[in-house]
Amino acid sequence: MIQKLLIANRGEIACRIIRTAREMGIATVAVYSDADAKALHVRQADEAVHIGPSPAAESYLVGEKIIAAAKQTGAEAIHPGYGFLSENAGFAQAVIDAGLIWVGPKPSSIEAMGLKDAAKKLMRAAGVPVTPGYEGEDQSVERLKKEADAIGYPVLIKAVAGGGGKGMRKVDAAADFEAALESCRREAKASFSNDEVLLEKWITSPRHIEVQVFGDSHGNVVHLFERDCSLQRRHQKVIEEAPAPGMDEATREDICAAAVRAAKAVDYEGAGTIEFIADASAGLRADRIFFMEMNTRLQVEHPVTEEITGVDLVEWQLRVASGEPIPLKQEELSINGWAMEARLYAEDPATGFLPSIGKLEVFQLTDYDCRVETGYEADDTVSPFYDPMIAKLVIKADTREEAAEMLGGASACAAVWPVKTNNYFLSRLAYDPDFQAGRIDTSFIAERQDRLVERTAPQEKTLAAGLKELIAPRQRRRSLAPTKRAPEGFRLNAQTKADYAVLVNGQVRQVALSDRGATFWQIIHHGSDVLVSDDDGQLHSFTLSDRTLGGTHSAADGAILAPMPGKVIAVDVAEGDTVTAGQRLLVLEAMKMEHALTAPFDGTVTELNAAKGGQVQVEAVLAVVEPSE
Repeated sequence: MIQKLLIANRGEIACRIIRTAREMGIATVAVYSDADAKALHVRQADEAVHIGPSPAAESYLVGEKIIAAAKQTGAEAIHPGYGFLSENAGFAQAVIDAGLIWVGPKPSSIEAMGLKDAAKKLMRAAGVPVTPGYEGEDQSVERLKKEADAIGYPVLIKAVAGGGGKGMRKVDAAADFEAALESCRREAKASFSNDEVLLEKWITSPRHIEVQVFGDSHGNVVHLFERDCSLQRRHQKVIEEAPAPGMDEATREDICAAAVRAAKAVDYEGAGTIEFIADASAGLRADRIFFMEMNTRLQVEHPVTEEITGVDLVEWQLRVASGEPIPLKQEELSINGWAMEARLYAEDPATGFLPSIGKLEVFQLTDYDCRVETGYEADDTVSPFYDPMIAKLVIKADTREEAAEMLGGASACAAVWPVKTNNYFLSRLAYDPDFQAGRIDTSFIAERQDRLVERTAPQEKTLAAGLKELIAPRQRRRSLAPTKRAPEGFRLNAQTKADYAVLVNGQVRQVALSDRGATFWQIIHHGSDVLVSDDDGQLHSFTLSDRTLGGTHSAADGAILAPMPGKVIAVDVAEGDTVTAGQRLLVLEAMKMEHALTAPFDGTVTELNAAKGGQVQVEAVLAVVEPSE
C-alpha cells in the first residue's frame, strides 16, 4: 500500500482525497501556489510544498514542479484529482518514468480516449453505440459542409480535443454552417491548440447520462451504475444525480454493459466515466443512447455514485494504484436510494454569472443532513485565479422526490457573504415542478433561465424580520434545521408600529415594524449588520440609517456602489471634499476594464470606504455624496 501521497490539485478535491488518505493511514503532501498559501487543503495536509505563482499555468499545470515536490518529500505516488493535469498522458508518463506511482489510468488509455474522433472510432469497433456523425481526416470546409448536409440539420460541431463546453457549436441551418465552423475552430485553437473538429447529429430532447467504471491491473472491470448530468448551463454541469430518473432495468443493463466494453477496449485501470447522450424524446431507450466521450479521471460528481453504492472511490483508486484488485465484484454492487449533488459557485446569477471574489466573511453552508465537499472555511479568500466552485452539496435520500426537496432546502440554507453565490439559483432549480417530476433534458436551464436567475427584492416578511432584529434587544435565537421548503423558523411579534429608515442591500428603504409574524430561513449577525434570508436563500443585508425618511436626505441617496467585483486603482477625493455632478470620484478595475465612478450631483463627500489597491465586492458602498442644500 502507498505510504505517502502527493495530491497535484487544490480546493475541494484535494481536501476530499486527503480525507480518505488519512482514514487509510496514508500521509499526504499538498502543493500550492502563491494564492493558495493559506488554503484549506494546505492546512489539512501533513506537508505542503510551494510550486509557484498564482496563475495555474505557472504552478498547478507545471508537471516538473509537481514531480520535484514528490521527490523532495519522499512521496511515492501522485493523485491528480480532476482538471489540471489529470488527463494529461505526457504528465502521467513522466510520473511513471520518475519511478512514482500514478493514481490514474495508463497513459495509453488516456491517449486513446483523449481525442473525440479517435475515441468514437475505437468505440464503434468495440460495439459501443455511437452518435451518427463524421470523424474523418478531411477537415476542409467543403468536406465538412457536405457531411453536415448529409447528416441533416441541426448538427453539432465539436472540437476533437474539446471539453468543458468549449469548441462546440449547434448549427440549425446550412446557411449558418461556415460561420459556426470558423467560430468553433477559433475557440478550439485558443483553448486546446488543436482546431480539428468532428460532426454529430443533434439529438432531440438530449439527456446527459454517464456510467462510472472501474478497472484494475488484474483484468477486472466493473461499473457502478449511471448518473444523470442533464442540468447544465452552457454545457457545464450544475446538478447531478444517481441513478438516472426514468431508467428501467433493461436499459440500465444495456448502457452499463456498453460502458464496461468501452473500458475494456482501452485496457482501463482506475476510475473513469463513459459519457453518453440520450435521445429522450420517447423516454430512455437503449437504442437511443450513444457514446460521447470518456473522462479518464475521477469526476466532480463522483460523490453521488458513492452515496448510492456505499463505495469510497478514492479508496478504490489508491488500492488499485497499489496493485490490489477491485475490492468488490460486479454482483456485489447495487443501488441503494437516491443521491443528488449541487455545485455551489462564487458567482452572481443575476449579472450573467459573473464570478464573485473576496473574503468569505460569512461561510455557513447548511444545517441539513448533507454531505459537504469544500476547499474553504470562513475567513478564507476566493481568488480570481481558479474555478469559482466553492462547494458541493450532496444529498442522499430514500426516493428521488425526497432528495430533490432536501437539495432545494440545503441550497437555500447556504449562507455566504459578501461573496455572492448561485445558491438561490440551485434552490429554484431543485424546487421546479418539472425537475421534481423528472422531466429534464440539457435545455432545462436555458428554457427557464430568466426566472431562475432573477434577483428579487426582499419579501415583506424578510423586511420585517431584518428591522425587528436590528432594533430589538439582542437575544440568542436557535436556528432550526428545516426539512421542508417552508419550515417553521423564527416568529417575530412586535407590539408597536413605526417607520424606520433602513439600508437594505445598500439602498434606503422605509420599513414598518409590524406585529405580523414572519417565517424565513435564517438570521445572521455580521458586525453591526444583519443578514436575513428569503425562502429561496437570497441573503439581504440590513443596517439602520442614522437619519429619518422624509424631507431630509438619507446617507444612501448619494451612495456610490461598485458595479461588479474589482480593484480600486484610483481615489480622487477625500471625506469632506466638495464635488460637482459628473466629477470623477474613483476608478475601479474589474474584468480587465476600468470603470470611472462619478458624483451623481453637486454635494459633499460624507463617507469614503475605498482605498487605492483595495478589492471590493459588487454593490459595496464605496462612497456617499450628500447633496448641496
